Amino acid sequence: MIVTHALTKRFGHTPAVDAVDLHVGEGDRYGLLGPNGSGKTTLVRMVLGLVYATSGDIEVLGRPVPKRIAEVLPDVGALMEGPGAYGHLSGRRNLALLDAAGPRGDRRTRRRRIGEALERVGLATVDQRPVKTYSLGMRQRLGLAGALLSRPRLLILDEPTNGLDPQGIKEIRELLTALNQDGTTVFLSSHLLAEIEQLCTRVGIVDRGRLVIENDLTVLRAATGRVLVATPDAAHAVAVLDGQLESRDGDRLVIRHDDPAALNARLVGAGVRVRSIRAERRTLEQVVIDATGPGSDRFGEAR
Repeated sequence: MIVTHALTKRFGHTPAVDAVDLHVGEGDRYGLLGPNGSGKTTLVRMVLGLVYATSGDIEVLGRPVPKRIAEVLPDVGALMEGPGAYGHLSGRRNLALLDAAGPRGDRRTRRRRIGEALERVGLATVDQRPVKTYSLGMRQRLGLAGALLSRPRLLILDEPTNGLDPQGIKEIRELLTALNQDGTTVFLSSHLLAEIEQLCTRVGIVDRGRLVIENDLTVLRAATGRVLVATPDAAHAVAVLDGQLESRDGDRLVIRHDDPAALNARLVGAGVRVRSIRAERRTLEQVVIDATGPGSDRFGEAR
């Protein structure tokens, strides 16, 4: 759906995006993760043909961008950070104007499509209010509704949960997951580790303009070779494990072992009551820190 090769953008002598090879496959929920100023927004803008690359190639839906961007846009929905709107007009009226100017502004289906989009983002009951009365989160929802009007094959979003409260973030996450399950490929940028970890199936990490990691989230969050055990018989378990204990915090143990099922059988067989047991996996935060080194604390904290 999106492929770039050696994509580079310089502002003067400063590289904002530096030789990025990006691969977003059909059906992905792809999260582009990076701190503010890492080049994410510039990269997204180049993919949409809003900013010209200094060098390199971009292909979206099998067509070169920006050369054939007009052929691509009808199948792409996009929301850039800080969606614009006419404040004195209602949300519904803003969407009508946006649809009329868009590549697929079919007037016969406009009212129905606008209603469906507003319903999906949770604005159906406030669609007649002037946008100037909207909160930042409501404006963000309106921008997302605009991106959904054409029922796109590819949805490109820059910081889509900006300004939303925790409940709103959860609702948008569920909406994007549902859209993806219905066949829409989702490509979004964010600096929030927790959102990418909960939503995305594939992750790219950008640091100082370079794509330092790109892989499936399940691969990145590989098992560490340790097992987390909670047991009311902690002392007995430690004796049974005979040197495999890495750490203990009350009734919670960290054990060097790569097979939770086998470890559970061993403990239970020795008479240890096991309250919970699971393999320890790397967090996305650990992946980011390992990949970016100093400065990685610029990322948003988990919510």
